Amino acid sequence: MAEAAVLYFNGDILTMDDARPEVEAVLTRGERIEAIGDLADLRAGLSGVVEEVDLQGQCMIPAFIDPHGHFPDPGFIKLFRVDLSAPPRGDCTDMATALERLSEKAQNTPKGDWVMGVLFDNTAVAERRMPTRDELDSVSLEHPVWVIHASGHNGTANSYILDMLGLTRDTPDPVGGRFGRDPDTGELTGLIEGISAMGELGDTDFLIDRRRFWEGFNACRDEYLEHGVTFAQNAWASRQMLDHFASLPEGEDPGMDLVVLPQGELEPELTQGPDVIEWSRTPYITLGPRKLFTDGAFQLQTAYLSEPYHRPSDPDAPCGMPYCDPDEFKAKVKQLHSMGFQIHCHCNGDRGADLLLDAIEAALAEHSREDHRHTVIHGQVLRDDQLERMARIGVTVSFFSAHIHFWGDRHYDTFLGPERAAKISPAASAERYGVRYTLHNDASVTPTRPLHLTHCAVNRKTASGRTLGEGEKISVLEAFKAQTVIAAWQVFKEDERGTIKPGKLADFTVLTQNPVRDANLLARTSVVQTIRRGRCAYRDGQLAPKEAVPPKTVVTASP
Repeated sequence: MAEAAVLYFNGDILTMDDARPEVEAVLTRGERIEAIGDLADLRAGLSGVVEEVDLQGQCMIPAFIDPHGHFPDPGFIKLFRVDLSAPPRGDCTDMATALERLSEKAQNTPKGDWVMGVLFDNTAVAERRMPTRDELDSVSLEHPVWVIHASGHNGTANSYILDMLGLTRDTPDPVGGRFGRDPDTGELTGLIEGISAMGELGDTDFLIDRRRFWEGFNACRDEYLEHGVTFAQNAWASRQMLDHFASLPEGEDPGMDLVVLPQGELEPELTQGPDVIEWSRTPYITLGPRKLFTDGAFQLQTAYLSEPYHRPSDPDAPCGMPYCDPDEFKAKVKQLHSMGFQIHCHCNGDRGADLLLDAIEAALAEHSREDHRHTVIHGQVLRDDQLERMARIGVTVSFFSAHIHFWGDRHYDTFLGPERAAKISPAASAERYGVRYTLHNDASVTPTRPLHLTHCAVNRKTASGRTLGEGEKISVLEAFKAQTVIAAWQVFKEDERGTIKPGKLADFTVLTQNPVRDANLLARTSVVQTIRRGRCAYRDGQLAPKEAVPPKTVVTASP
Protein backbone atom coordinates (compact mmCIF):
# COMPACT_ATOMS: atom_id res chain seq x y z
CA MET A 1 0.00 0.00 0.00
CA ALA A 2 1.41 3.38 -1.05
CA GLU A 3 2.19 5.87 1.71
CA ALA A 4 -0.12 8.87 1.91
CA ALA A 5 1.10 12.10 0.35
CA VAL A 6 0.23 15.48 1.86
CA LEU A 7 0.78 18.90 0.27
CA TYR A 8 0.96 21.96 2.56
CA PHE A 9 0.57 25.43 1.06
CA ASN A 10 -0.87 28.96 1.38
CA GLY A 11 0.98 30.02 4.52
CA ASP A 12 4.30 31.33 5.72
CA ILE A 13 6.46 28.19 5.68
CA LEU A 14 9.72 28.88 7.53
CA THR A 15 12.22 26.08 7.04
CA MET A 16 14.90 27.21 9.58
CA ASP A 17 17.39 26.29 6.84
CA ASP A 18 19.61 29.23 5.88
CA ALA A 19 20.10 27.79 2.39
CA ARG A 20 16.37 28.17 1.69
CA PRO A 21 14.66 29.97 4.58
CA GLU A 22 11.11 30.15 3.20
CA VAL A 23 9.13 28.11 0.66
CA GLU A 24 5.63 28.16 -0.85
CA ALA A 25 4.81 24.50 -0.31
CA VAL A 26 5.89 21.26 1.34
CA LEU A 27 5.10 17.74 0.16
CA THR A 28 5.31 14.85 2.62
CA ARG A 29 4.95 11.14 2.04
CA GLY A 30 4.39 8.92 5.03
CA GLU A 31 6.49 10.23 7.90
CA ARG A 32 9.08 12.02 5.75
CA ILE A 33 9.37 15.26 3.83
CA GLU A 34 9.56 14.44 0.12
CA ALA A 35 9.93 17.86 -1.48
CA ILE A 36 9.80 21.60 -0.83
CA GLY A 37 9.57 24.54 -3.19
CA ASP A 38 7.15 26.51 -5.35
CA LEU A 39 3.56 25.34 -5.20
CA ALA A 40 3.20 25.15 -8.98
CA ASP A 41 6.33 23.02 -9.34
CA LEU A 42 5.26 20.60 -6.61
CA ARG A 43 1.77 20.27 -8.02
CA ALA A 44 3.13 19.62 -11.50
CA GLY A 45 5.02 16.61 -10.26
CA LEU A 46 2.17 15.01 -8.29
CA SER A 47 0.51 11.76 -9.19
CA GLY A 48 -2.17 9.69 -7.54
CA VAL A 49 -4.25 10.82 -4.60
CA VAL A 50 -2.79 13.70 -2.60
CA GLU A 51 -4.19 15.29 0.53
CA GLU A 52 -3.93 19.07 0.34
CA VAL A 53 -3.63 21.19 3.47
CA ASP A 54 -4.52 24.84 3.03
CA LEU A 55 -2.67 26.67 5.81
CA GLN A 56 -4.99 29.66 5.32
CA GLY A 57 -2.25 32.20 5.85
CA GLN A 58 -0.95 30.67 9.07
CA CYS A 59 2.74 29.99 9.78
CA MET A 60 4.34 26.54 9.62
CA ILE A 61 7.78 25.87 11.13
CA PRO A 62 9.67 22.70 12.10
CA ALA A 63 8.17 21.27 15.27
CA PHE A 64 9.70 22.57 18.49
CA ILE A 65 12.38 20.51 20.20
CA ASP A 66 12.94 20.44 23.96
CA PRO A 67 16.75 20.88 24.31
CA HIS A 68 16.78 20.20 28.04
CA GLY A 69 14.03 18.90 30.31
CA HIS A 70 12.92 15.97 32.42
CA PHE A 71 10.14 14.26 30.51
CA PRO A 72 7.81 12.83 31.82
CA ASP A 73 8.08 14.61 35.20
CA PRO A 74 5.31 17.11 34.34
CA GLY A 75 2.96 14.15 33.91
CA PHE A 76 3.95 12.72 37.29
CA ILE A 77 3.22 16.08 38.91
CA LYS A 78 -0.16 16.36 37.26
CA LEU A 79 -1.26 12.87 38.29
CA PHE A 80 0.54 11.92 41.49
CA ARG A 81 2.05 14.86 43.35
CA VAL A 82 0.99 18.01 45.19
CA ASP A 83 1.64 21.18 43.19
CA LEU A 84 2.99 23.87 45.53
CA SER A 85 4.12 26.35 42.89
CA ALA A 86 4.00 30.04 43.72
CA PRO A 87 3.24 33.01 41.44
CA PRO A 88 3.82 33.63 38.59
CA ARG A 89 3.34 29.92 37.91
CA GLY A 90 0.89 28.89 40.65
CA ASP A 91 -1.02 30.25 43.63
CA CYS A 92 0.75 28.83 46.69
CA THR A 93 1.76 32.08 48.40
CA ASP A 94 2.48 31.00 51.98
CA MET A 95 3.37 28.09 54.23
CA ALA A 96 -0.19 27.63 55.51
CA THR A 97 -1.47 26.99 52.00
CA ALA A 98 1.30 24.47 51.33
CA LEU A 99 0.67 22.58 54.57
CA GLU A 100 -3.08 22.54 53.94
CA ARG A 101 -2.62 20.99 50.51
CA LEU A 102 -0.19 18.40 51.86
CA SER A 103 -2.58 17.52 54.69
CA GLU A 104 -5.43 17.03 52.25
CA LYS A 105 -3.26 14.69 50.21
CA ALA A 106 -2.25 12.77 53.34
CA GLN A 107 -5.87 12.28 54.34
CA ASN A 108 -6.53 10.60 51.00
CA THR A 109 -3.34 8.51 50.96
CA PRO A 110 -2.97 5.08 52.64
CA LYS A 111 -0.74 5.10 55.72
CA GLY A 112 2.87 4.44 54.86
CA ASP A 113 2.54 5.74 51.29
CA TRP A 114 4.44 8.85 50.22
CA VAL A 115 3.06 12.36 50.21
CA MET A 116 5.19 14.51 47.93
CA GLY A 117 4.92 18.24 47.41
CA VAL A 118 6.75 19.68 44.41
CA LEU A 119 7.66 23.04 42.85
CA PHE A 120 7.87 24.77 46.24
CA ASP A 121 9.80 28.05 45.96
CA ASN A 122 11.24 29.44 49.17
CA THR A 123 11.98 32.79 47.47
CA ALA A 124 8.34 33.34 46.49
CA VAL A 125 6.29 32.40 49.58
CA ALA A 126 5.61 34.92 52.34
CA GLU A 127 7.93 33.21 54.83
CA ARG A 128 10.90 33.15 52.41
CA ARG A 129 12.03 29.74 53.58
CA MET A 130 11.49 26.01 53.12
CA PRO A 131 9.12 24.17 55.46
CA THR A 132 10.61 22.61 58.57
CA ARG A 133 10.66 19.04 59.77
CA ASP A 134 8.22 19.96 62.55
CA GLU A 135 5.78 21.52 60.08
CA LEU A 136 5.81 18.41 57.92
CA ASP A 137 5.40 16.26 61.04
CA SER A 138 2.21 18.23 61.66
CA VAL A 139 0.99 17.09 58.23
CA SER A 140 1.54 13.44 59.16
CA LEU A 141 3.75 11.13 61.15
CA GLU A 142 2.16 8.11 59.47
CA HIS A 143 3.34 8.98 55.98
CA PRO A 144 6.74 9.85 54.55
CA VAL A 145 6.22 13.54 53.67
CA TRP A 146 8.75 15.12 51.29
CA VAL A 147 8.64 18.64 49.83
CA ILE A 148 11.08 19.24 47.00
CA HIS A 149 12.13 22.69 45.87
CA ALA A 150 11.13 24.05 42.45
CA SER A 151 14.75 23.78 41.32
CA GLY A 152 14.94 20.12 42.30
CA HIS A 153 18.10 20.85 44.30
CA ASN A 154 16.85 20.60 47.85
CA GLY A 155 13.87 19.55 49.89
CA THR A 156 12.51 19.04 53.39
CA ALA A 157 11.66 15.67 54.94
CA ASN A 158 9.53 14.84 57.94
CA SER A 159 10.73 12.67 60.82
CA TYR A 160 9.30 9.53 59.21
CA ILE A 161 11.77 9.90 56.31
CA LEU A 162 14.76 10.91 58.45
CA ASP A 163 14.22 7.84 60.64
CA MET A 164 13.72 5.61 57.61
CA LEU A 165 17.02 6.81 56.09
CA GLY A 166 18.88 6.63 59.40
CA LEU A 167 19.82 10.31 59.32
CA THR A 168 20.75 11.86 62.66
CA ARG A 169 22.49 14.97 63.96
CA ASP A 170 25.76 13.00 63.76
CA THR A 171 25.41 12.18 60.04
CA PRO A 172 28.23 13.99 58.19
CA ASP A 173 27.50 16.19 55.21
CA PRO A 174 28.52 14.59 51.88
CA VAL A 175 30.63 16.36 49.26
CA GLY A 176 28.35 18.72 47.35
CA GLY A 177 25.51 18.49 49.87
CA ARG A 178 24.46 19.26 53.41
CA PHE A 179 21.81 18.50 56.01
CA GLY A 180 20.08 21.42 57.65
CA ARG A 181 20.75 21.70 61.38
CA ASP A 182 19.30 23.87 64.11
CA PRO A 183 22.04 26.43 64.97
CA ASP A 184 21.30 26.14 68.68
CA THR A 185 20.68 22.42 69.19
CA GLY A 186 22.37 20.83 66.18
CA GLU A 187 19.26 18.74 65.52
CA LEU A 188 18.26 18.05 61.93
CA THR A 189 15.68 20.50 60.60
CA GLY A 190 14.62 18.18 57.79
CA LEU A 191 16.26 20.29 55.10
CA ILE A 192 18.39 18.25 52.68
CA GLU A 193 20.46 20.20 50.15
CA GLY A 194 22.30 19.01 47.08
CA ILE A 195 22.03 16.02 44.77
CA SER A 196 24.55 13.99 46.75
CA ALA A 197 22.70 14.52 50.04
CA MET A 198 19.22 13.91 48.61
CA GLY A 199 20.16 10.66 46.89
CA GLU A 200 17.05 8.93 45.59
CA LEU A 201 14.93 11.70 47.11
CA GLY A 202 16.31 13.93 44.37
CA ASP A 203 15.11 11.90 41.42
CA THR A 204 12.12 10.27 43.20
CA ASP A 205 12.07 7.42 40.66
CA PHE A 206 11.45 4.98 43.48
CA LEU A 207 7.90 6.34 43.68
CA ILE A 208 7.12 5.48 40.06
CA ASP A 209 6.21 1.91 39.10
CA ARG A 210 5.72 0.80 35.50
CA ARG A 211 2.00 1.60 35.41
CA ARG A 212 2.50 5.09 36.82
CA PHE A 213 5.42 5.69 34.49
CA TRP A 214 3.36 5.16 31.36
CA GLU A 215 0.38 7.06 32.76
CA GLY A 216 2.70 10.00 33.45
CA PHE A 217 4.32 9.58 30.06
CA ASN A 218 0.98 9.88 28.29
CA ALA A 219 -0.06 12.94 30.31
CA CYS A 220 3.27 14.67 29.64
CA ARG A 221 3.16 13.75 25.95
CA ASP A 222 -0.24 15.37 25.57
CA GLU A 223 0.96 18.60 27.20
CA TYR A 224 4.01 18.82 24.95
CA LEU A 225 2.02 18.18 21.78
CA GLU A 226 -0.42 20.96 22.70
CA HIS A 227 2.53 23.36 22.66
CA GLY A 228 4.05 22.17 19.41
CA VAL A 229 6.81 19.91 20.80
CA THR A 230 7.39 16.53 19.16
CA PHE A 231 10.91 15.73 20.41
CA ALA A 232 11.54 15.79 24.16
CA GLN A 233 14.33 14.98 26.58
CA ASN A 234 14.86 13.27 29.89
CA ALA A 235 18.09 14.87 31.00
CA TRP A 236 19.05 12.85 34.08
CA ALA A 237 17.83 9.27 33.89
CA SER A 238 18.56 6.85 36.71
CA ARG A 239 18.90 3.14 36.05
CA GLN A 240 15.29 2.63 37.14
CA MET A 241 14.04 5.35 34.80
CA LEU A 242 16.07 3.86 31.94
CA ASP A 243 14.40 0.52 32.59
CA HIS A 244 10.99 2.19 32.34
CA PHE A 245 11.85 3.80 29.01
CA ALA A 246 13.29 0.52 27.74
CA SER A 247 10.01 -1.27 28.51
CA LEU A 248 8.42 0.20 25.37
CA PRO A 249 7.43 -2.82 23.27
CA GLU A 250 9.35 -3.11 20.01
CA GLY A 251 7.38 -1.58 17.16
CA GLU A 252 5.05 0.47 19.39
CA ASP A 253 4.87 4.22 18.81
CA PRO A 254 4.43 6.07 22.14
CA GLY A 255 3.31 9.27 20.39
CA MET A 256 6.42 11.28 21.33
CA ASP A 257 10.06 11.03 20.30
CA LEU A 258 12.70 11.35 23.02
CA VAL A 259 16.40 11.40 23.73
CA VAL A 260 17.28 10.05 27.17
CA LEU A 261 20.44 11.17 29.02
CA PRO A 262 21.70 8.59 31.54
CA GLN A 263 23.33 9.81 34.73
CA GLY A 264 27.04 10.02 34.00
CA GLU A 265 27.88 8.07 37.15
CA LEU A 266 26.26 4.98 35.60
CA GLU A 267 29.15 4.63 33.15
CA PRO A 268 31.01 2.50 32.28
CA GLU A 269 28.83 -0.17 33.91
CA LEU A 270 25.73 0.92 31.97
CA THR A 271 27.24 0.01 28.60
CA GLN A 272 30.20 -2.19 29.47
CA GLY A 273 29.31 -3.94 32.73
CA PRO A 274 27.65 -7.28 33.45
CA ASP A 275 24.23 -5.65 33.82
CA VAL A 276 24.13 -3.79 30.49
CA ILE A 277 20.71 -2.30 29.95
CA GLU A 278 18.60 -4.08 27.33
CA TRP A 279 17.40 -1.22 25.17
CA SER A 280 14.28 -1.63 23.07
CA ARG A 281 14.88 -1.43 19.33
CA THR A 282 12.84 1.67 18.64
CA PRO A 283 13.33 4.84 16.62
CA TYR A 284 11.23 6.77 19.10
CA ILE A 285 13.35 6.66 22.28
CA THR A 286 17.13 6.81 21.96
CA LEU A 287 20.05 7.22 24.36
CA GLY A 288 21.94 10.50 24.16
CA PRO A 289 24.66 12.39 26.07
CA ARG A 290 25.70 11.49 29.61
CA LYS A 291 24.66 14.00 32.28
CA LEU A 292 26.85 15.52 35.00
CA PHE A 293 26.55 18.33 37.59
CA THR A 294 29.01 20.91 38.89
CA ASP A 295 26.73 23.02 41.11
CA GLY A 296 23.23 23.79 42.35
CA ALA A 297 20.51 26.42 41.97
CA PHE A 298 20.32 30.20 42.20
CA GLN A 299 17.16 30.16 44.29
CA LEU A 300 19.06 28.24 46.97
CA GLN A 301 22.29 30.15 46.40
CA THR A 302 24.06 26.88 45.69
CA ALA A 303 24.91 27.84 42.09
CA TYR A 304 28.70 28.24 42.19
CA LEU A 305 29.83 31.81 41.37
CA SER A 306 33.22 33.46 40.99
CA GLU A 307 31.97 36.52 42.89
CA PRO A 308 29.64 36.56 45.94
CA TYR A 309 25.89 36.70 45.66
CA HIS A 310 24.40 40.19 45.73
CA ARG A 311 22.74 39.43 49.08
CA PRO A 312 24.34 36.22 50.38
CA SER A 313 22.08 33.99 52.46
CA ASP A 314 24.98 31.97 53.87
CA PRO A 315 27.99 34.02 55.04
CA ASP A 316 30.04 30.82 55.13
CA ALA A 317 29.39 30.18 51.42
CA PRO A 318 28.83 33.61 49.83
CA CYS A 319 29.68 32.28 46.33
CA GLY A 320 27.55 29.14 46.54
CA MET A 321 29.04 25.67 46.45
CA PRO A 322 30.43 23.07 44.04
CA TYR A 323 28.59 19.77 43.82
CA CYS A 324 31.75 17.84 43.08
CA ASP A 325 35.37 17.33 44.02
CA PRO A 326 37.25 19.05 41.17
CA ASP A 327 39.78 16.24 40.70
CA GLU A 328 37.13 13.51 40.75
CA PHE A 329 34.98 15.52 38.36
CA LYS A 330 37.88 16.04 35.97
CA ALA A 331 38.55 12.30 35.99
CA LYS A 332 34.90 11.54 35.21
CA VAL A 333 34.80 13.99 32.31
CA LYS A 334 38.02 12.48 30.93
CA GLN A 335 36.58 8.97 31.24
CA LEU A 336 33.30 9.78 29.48
CA HIS A 337 35.08 11.80 26.81
CA SER A 338 37.56 9.01 26.11
CA MET A 339 34.67 6.53 25.81
CA GLY A 340 33.25 8.67 23.03
CA PHE A 341 30.25 10.04 24.89
CA GLN A 342 28.89 13.53 24.57
CA ILE A 343 28.54 15.29 27.94
CA HIS A 344 25.75 17.61 29.02
CA CYS A 345 26.65 19.23 32.34
CA HIS A 346 24.50 21.33 34.66
CA CYS A 347 26.50 24.50 35.33
CA ASN A 348 24.39 27.35 36.70
CA GLY A 349 27.16 29.59 38.04
CA ASP A 350 30.18 30.83 36.14
CA ARG A 351 32.57 29.11 38.54
CA GLY A 352 30.62 25.91 38.00
CA ALA A 353 31.14 26.37 34.26
CA ASP A 354 34.88 26.89 34.86
CA LEU A 355 35.05 23.44 36.43
CA LEU A 356 33.55 21.90 33.31
CA LEU A 357 35.65 23.88 30.83
CA ASP A 358 38.84 23.03 32.73
CA ALA A 359 37.89 19.35 32.65
CA ILE A 360 37.03 19.39 28.94
CA GLU A 361 40.31 21.07 28.03
CA ALA A 362 42.23 18.48 30.03
CA ALA A 363 40.29 15.66 28.34
CA LEU A 364 40.90 17.13 24.88
CA ALA A 365 44.62 17.37 25.59
CA GLU A 366 44.74 13.58 26.00
CA HIS A 367 41.96 12.52 23.60
CA SER A 368 41.45 14.93 20.71
CA ARG A 369 37.94 14.92 19.23
CA GLU A 370 36.87 17.28 16.46
CA ASP A 371 33.11 17.31 17.06
CA HIS A 372 32.33 16.36 20.64
CA ARG A 373 29.56 18.98 21.19
CA HIS A 374 29.94 18.88 24.98
CA THR A 375 27.31 21.22 26.36
CA VAL A 376 26.98 23.62 29.27
CA ILE A 377 23.44 23.30 30.60
CA HIS A 378 21.93 26.55 31.92
CA GLY A 379 25.08 28.69 31.75
CA GLN A 380 23.16 31.47 33.44
CA VAL A 381 26.04 33.87 34.00
CA LEU A 382 28.65 32.85 31.47
CA ARG A 383 31.36 35.50 31.18
CA ASP A 384 32.71 36.80 27.89
CA ASP A 385 36.06 35.06 28.45
CA GLN A 386 34.20 31.78 28.95
CA LEU A 387 32.22 32.22 25.74
CA GLU A 388 35.45 32.91 23.85
CA ARG A 389 36.97 29.79 25.37
CA MET A 390 33.89 27.70 24.55
CA ALA A 391 34.03 28.76 20.91
CA ARG A 392 37.70 27.81 20.77
CA ILE A 393 37.27 24.30 22.22
CA GLY A 394 33.93 23.49 20.59
CA VAL A 395 31.62 23.66 23.62
CA THR A 396 27.97 24.58 23.14
CA VAL A 397 25.36 25.82 25.65
CA SER A 398 21.66 25.55 26.42
CA PHE A 399 20.32 28.64 28.16
CA PHE A 400 17.57 28.54 30.80
CA SER A 401 16.03 31.76 29.48
CA ALA A 402 12.74 31.15 31.30
CA HIS A 403 14.58 32.26 34.45
CA ILE A 404 14.30 35.82 33.17
CA HIS A 405 10.53 35.73 33.64
CA PHE A 406 10.13 33.44 36.63
CA TRP A 407 13.06 34.58 38.80
CA GLY A 408 14.45 37.64 37.01
CA ASP A 409 13.29 40.11 39.65
CA ARG A 410 15.02 38.10 42.37
CA HIS A 411 18.16 37.89 40.27
CA TYR A 412 18.07 41.69 40.10
CA ASP A 413 17.30 42.31 43.79
CA THR A 414 18.89 39.38 45.61
CA PHE A 415 20.86 36.76 43.71
CA LEU A 416 23.06 38.69 41.29
CA GLY A 417 22.31 42.40 41.52
CA PRO A 418 21.50 44.68 38.57
CA GLU A 419 24.75 44.39 36.62
CA ARG A 420 25.08 40.60 36.57
CA ALA A 421 21.31 40.11 36.25
CA ALA A 422 21.42 42.00 32.95
CA LYS A 423 23.71 39.27 31.61
CA ILE A 424 21.83 36.12 32.59
CA SER A 425 21.27 33.70 29.73
CA PRO A 426 23.52 35.83 27.46
CA ALA A 427 22.28 34.55 24.11
CA ALA A 428 23.28 37.62 22.11
CA SER A 429 26.82 37.42 23.50
CA ALA A 430 26.99 33.73 22.61
CA GLU A 431 25.95 34.67 19.08
CA ARG A 432 28.73 37.26 18.89
CA TYR A 433 31.37 34.79 20.00
CA GLY A 434 30.16 32.07 17.64
CA VAL A 435 28.91 29.71 20.36
CA ARG A 436 25.88 27.71 19.20
CA TYR A 437 23.10 27.81 21.79
CA THR A 438 19.63 26.49 22.51
CA LEU A 439 16.86 27.63 24.88
CA HIS A 440 15.03 25.44 27.37
CA ASN A 441 12.41 25.38 30.13
CA ASP A 442 13.96 22.58 32.21
CA ALA A 443 10.50 21.10 32.73
CA SER A 444 9.19 20.56 35.27
CA VAL A 445 11.12 23.46 36.84
CA THR A 446 9.20 25.71 34.46
CA PRO A 447 6.50 24.37 32.11
CA THR A 448 7.41 23.53 28.53
CA ARG A 449 6.06 26.53 26.60
CA PRO A 450 8.24 27.23 23.52
CA LEU A 451 6.40 30.41 22.53
CA HIS A 452 6.68 31.89 26.04
CA LEU A 453 10.32 30.81 26.14
CA THR A 454 10.81 32.69 22.88
CA HIS A 455 9.24 35.76 24.50
CA CYS A 456 11.68 35.44 27.43
CA ALA A 457 14.72 35.45 25.12
CA VAL A 458 13.39 38.10 22.72
CA ASN A 459 11.94 40.63 25.18
CA ARG A 460 13.79 39.65 28.39
CA LYS A 461 10.95 40.79 30.64
CA THR A 462 10.70 39.74 34.28
CA ALA A 463 7.36 38.91 35.89
CA SER A 464 7.12 42.53 37.08
CA GLY A 465 7.85 43.88 33.59
CA ARG A 466 11.47 44.93 34.16
CA THR A 467 13.80 44.47 31.16
CA LEU A 468 16.94 42.52 32.02
CA GLY A 469 19.76 43.26 29.60
CA GLU A 470 18.70 45.09 26.47
CA GLY A 471 21.95 44.06 24.81
CA GLU A 472 21.26 40.34 25.28
CA LYS A 473 17.96 40.34 23.36
CA ILE A 474 17.76 38.10 20.29
CA SER A 475 15.30 37.97 17.40
CA VAL A 476 12.27 35.70 17.13
CA LEU A 477 13.98 33.83 14.29
CA GLU A 478 17.08 33.22 16.40
CA ALA A 479 14.91 31.99 19.30
CA PHE A 480 13.01 29.64 16.96
CA LYS A 481 16.26 28.29 15.53
CA ALA A 482 17.49 27.66 19.07
CA GLN A 483 14.45 25.42 19.61
CA THR A 484 14.51 23.66 16.24
CA VAL A 485 17.58 23.36 14.02
CA ILE A 486 20.21 24.01 16.70
CA ALA A 487 18.34 21.90 19.26
CA ALA A 488 18.49 18.97 16.83
CA TRP A 489 22.17 19.59 16.13
CA GLN A 490 23.01 19.83 19.83
CA VAL A 491 22.15 16.14 20.33
CA PHE A 492 23.42 14.90 16.94
CA LYS A 493 19.93 14.62 15.43
CA GLU A 494 20.36 17.20 12.65
CA ASP A 495 20.04 14.59 9.89
CA GLU A 496 16.56 13.65 11.10
CA ARG A 497 14.85 16.82 12.29
CA GLY A 498 15.08 20.53 13.04
CA THR A 499 14.55 21.94 9.52
CA ILE A 500 11.96 21.53 6.79
CA LYS A 501 14.10 19.76 4.26
CA PRO A 502 13.59 16.70 2.00
CA GLY A 503 14.37 13.42 3.72
CA LYS A 504 13.76 14.67 7.25
CA LEU A 505 10.87 13.72 9.50
CA ALA A 506 7.60 15.51 8.75
CA ASP A 507 7.37 17.17 12.16
CA PHE A 508 5.74 20.62 12.01
CA THR A 509 4.19 23.21 14.28
CA VAL A 510 1.52 25.47 12.80
CA LEU A 511 1.14 28.89 14.44
CA THR A 512 -1.75 31.30 14.18
CA GLN A 513 0.51 33.88 12.55
CA ASN A 514 4.14 34.64 11.73
CA PRO A 515 5.87 36.46 14.61
CA VAL A 516 9.20 36.35 12.75
CA ARG A 517 7.88 39.06 10.42
CA ASP A 518 6.73 41.18 13.37
CA ALA A 519 7.95 40.43 16.90
CA ASN A 520 5.03 42.44 18.30
CA LEU A 521 2.77 39.56 17.23
CA LEU A 522 4.56 37.09 19.50
CA ALA A 523 2.36 37.59 22.56
CA ARG A 524 -0.76 36.97 20.44
CA THR A 525 0.60 33.90 18.64
CA SER A 526 -0.44 30.38 19.59
CA VAL A 527 -0.07 26.80 18.37
CA VAL A 528 -3.03 25.62 16.29
CA GLN A 529 -1.64 22.34 14.99
CA THR A 530 1.15 19.87 15.73
CA ILE A 531 2.13 17.34 13.09
CA ARG A 532 4.39 14.47 14.11
CA ARG A 533 5.85 11.98 11.67
CA GLY A 534 3.46 13.13 8.97
CA ARG A 535 0.26 12.84 10.97
CA CYS A 536 -1.73 15.30 13.03
CA ALA A 537 -1.18 14.90 16.77
CA TYR A 538 -2.92 18.10 17.93
CA ARG A 539 -5.30 20.52 16.22
CA ASP A 540 -7.51 23.42 17.33
CA GLY A 541 -7.47 22.55 21.02
CA GLN A 542 -7.99 18.84 20.51
CA LEU A 543 -5.45 16.05 20.85
CA ALA A 544 -5.62 13.34 18.23
CA PRO A 545 -5.97 9.72 19.35
CA LYS A 546 -2.66 7.99 19.99
CA GLU A 547 -2.75 6.44 16.53
CA ALA A 548 -3.17 9.99 15.14
CA VAL A 549 -5.30 11.20 12.26
CA PRO A 550 -4.53 12.86 8.94
CA PRO A 551 -4.29 16.65 8.88
CA LYS A 552 -7.36 18.71 8.02
CA THR A 553 -7.32 18.29 4.27
CA VAL A 554 -8.87 18.76 0.90
CA VAL A 555 -8.36 15.50 -0.99
CA THR A 556 -7.58 15.93 -4.65
CA ALA A 557 -6.82 13.38 -7.34
CA SER A 558 -3.82 14.43 -9.39
CA PRO A 559 -3.14 13.03 -12.86
